[in-house]
Amino acid sequence: MAETEREGVSKFDLRFTPAAPIRPAALHGLIGWRDILFRLGLIGQDPQRYGGLAYGNVSLSLGAGEFLISATQTGGLTTLTEHHFAHVQRCQPSLNRVWASGPLPPSSEAMTHGVIYANRPEAGCVLHVHSPSIWRSAEYQGIPVTDAAVAYGTPAMAQTVRGLIDTERMIHKGLFAMGGHEDGVVSFAGDVETAACALLRALVD
Repeated sequence: MAETEREGVSKFDLRFTPAAPIRPAALHGLIGWRDILFRLGLIGQDPQRYGGLAYGNVSLSLGAGEFLISATQTGGLTTLTEHHFAHVQRCQPSLNRVWASGPLPPSSEAMTHGVIYANRPEAGCVLHVHSPSIWRSAEYQGIPVTDAAVAYGTPAMAQTVRGLIDTERMIHKGLFAMGGHEDGVVSFAGDVETAACALLRALVD
């Protein structure tokens, strides 16, 4: 797979309104699992990788297409609080536009998360991590892979993800690799534990 994309660069038109954080009850569990992924190096920041930029992001569905997502460039933090999340009210891939509010702007992968929630309403969370081992072995493990020519965070990626998650291979396994986004792997499920455990299983396979 191509190593063509730089982490942490938002490519959508963001309409952002500064606002106080919100903290739904399920956010505690999301942060707990996010911190585990951080300790495993699946989320983080390394001066030797991706130009030193932070990588990885997590989100929690609020229903009706809205969601909380970790803010841009928070992957390097040891832990997060509600102050490190943005509330995305709407994503419109056709306009390449995201509407959000909160203490900080949303992750550069907000559009991908939004497409998953819009097309798989049963999804309760989305985890985007970086794992060289899963990414390189994705095809061997039978994990779907997006076209390497499709850049992350773009309308084309949104369309690709929309088509991918509706395929038979994705019905019972909400896990895919991003061919044009070095080491990028996405897991989604009804709850964060299920999504995280899918990543852990792929990591040891």
